[in-house]
Amino acid sequence: MDELTLLRRTRDDNIEPPRDALNRGRAALLERTGQNTRPPARTKASPRRGKKFAIGGLSTLGAAALATGLVLTNVVGLAGWRGGADPAAAAVLDEAAASTIVTVDPVLNPGQYLEVRTSSVHLVDGQSGDITASFQYGSEDTMYLPADIDEDWVWVRSPQKVVNTFGKDSETVAEEWWRDVSSSDSFETGDILRAPGGAFYGGNPGAGLGDLDALPRDPYRLLNYIYRVTLGTGPSPDTQALVYIADHLRIGAIPADLRAAMYQAAAMIPGVTFVDDQATLDGTTGVAIGRVEEAWGTRFEIIIDPDTGAFIGNREVLLNDDAGVPAGTAFAWSTVTTTIVDQAPDGGTVCGKMSTDPDTGKC
Repeated sequence: MDELTLLRRTRDDNIEPPRDALNRGRAALLERTGQNTRPPARTKASPRRGKKFAIGGLSTLGAAALATGLVLTNVVGLAGWRGGADPAAAAVLDEAAASTIVTVDPVLNPGQYLEVRTSSVHLVDGQSGDITASFQYGSEDTMYLPADIDEDWVWVRSPQKVVNTFGKDSETVAEEWWRDVSSSDSFETGDILRAPGGAFYGGNPGAGLGDLDALPRDPYRLLNYIYRVTLGTGPSPDTQALVYIADHLRIGAIPADLRAAMYQAAAMIPGVTFVDDQATLDGTTGVAIGRVEEAWGTRFEIIIDPDTGAFIGNREVLLNDDAGVPAGTAFAWSTVTTTIVDQAPDGGTVCGKMSTDPDTGKC
C-alpha cells in the first residue's frame, strides 16, 4: 500500500483533495527518496495588530459544523479541498521540504547547548502629550537549550531599542518611550534568566518542545490539526495557520521531519503566493512566501532558503499607508539562527529582574 492510498483510507472518501495537491505530494515524495514569549514593552505605546474575525466566508451553521469536524478529528477538515498555494509558491515550499527531509538535525553532547538567537522588530502606537504616532522598536534574544531539556535553560534578553521612526511626531513619541524604558530596572533594559526545563517566570517547563513529537508528520493531518487548534483566533483560518507555522519554525529546535511537513502544509493553504526570490531579512537573503490578509491590511510572509530548507524568519508588510507609516513597510519581522555551543552564560534566575513573591516563590 503506497502513502497516498493510506492517506485516502484515513480521510473522508467524499472529500477528495485537488489533483494538483496530490501531484505535488507525490513529486516531493519521489524526490526525497532519491526552524515570542517576550512580554509587551512597558510604555504608553501598544503593539499594532489588526482586528480578530470569525471564520470568513462561512455561515454560522457552516462554521459550527466545521468546528465540530475539526474537534472530532484532525483528519477531516479544511486541508486539501479548497485549493492551495499558487504554483510558484508550492514549488518553493516543496523544494524546501525535500531539502529539509535529508537534513541531519544537530546532535548535542552532554553539557552542550543549542544556541537559538532571535532578532525581532515591532511596530507600536505611542503617545506623548497630545501627540499619537507609530514607531518601531527592536530586540535580540538568545536562548540556550541544553542537551537534556529538563536541565537549566538560559535566556539572555537584550535591551530593547528604537530602530525606526516615521517623521517628527514619531520621533517625539519614540524618545519619550526610550526615556521610560531606559530608566527602568525591569526586563525592558535587558535581563538574564535561568530555569529548569525553561519554566521562566514560573511558567510551564519545556516551552512547548515536549509536544513536538505528538504533531502529525503527514502534511494533511498536520494542517487540519493546525486549523483545529487555532479555530476562532486571528483574522481568518488560513492566515492564522501560516502564522502558527511561522511561530513554530521560529523556535529553532523543530526536527527536520516536522519542518518538512510544515512546509508542505503551508503549500496547501489557499491564498499563499510567491512574493520575492531575493527577500533580505536582517542581512540574510531567501525566498519570501506570503499571504495577503485584507482584515489586517497586511501581507504575512515566511522567508526560507529552499536549497537547504532553512527557515530564515517571517515578516509582515503593510499594504496601504497607515497613520504615517508608508505602504510597503515591513513593520514587524523576526529572524532566527541556531548553532551548537559548549557552554551557556553564568547567572540568571527564574524571574530575572522581576521580584519574587516571598510566600509563593512566584514572579
